[in-house]
Amino acid sequence: MIVIDPDDPAAPFDQVKRQIAAQVADGRLQPGDKLPTVRRLADDLGLAPNTVARAYRELEASGVVDTRGRAGTFVAGDEASRAARAAAAEYAARMRALGVADDEAVALLRRALSAGY
Repeated sequence: MIVIDPDDPAAPFDQVKRQIAAQVADGRLQPGDKLPTVRRLADDLGLAPNTVARAYRELEASGVVDTRGRAGTFVAGDEASRAARAAAAEYAARMRALGVADDEAVALLRRALSAGY
């Protein structure tokens, strides 16, 4: 259950994101659980679909959920796989902030893995 608090200074997409992440963290949502469609959750909460879509995109970027195209959005796997996806997302964001090209970022990562880091 997600509740949007109009008195919360956080944007609605952030409230959705935080509440889903909290439900995953405390076990109310388990790996493999399917989340409502963007449109359905937006309708249920009285939000624009783009608001919920942004929350889902950010949850996916941090490794909390996986979007499987038309199949839907699901809670991601175990803690290790969620942490790995979050680390990958952080690495990608850092490389972009530094202006490193995708190919170069991948090459740097491969070299670091080969070096045993």
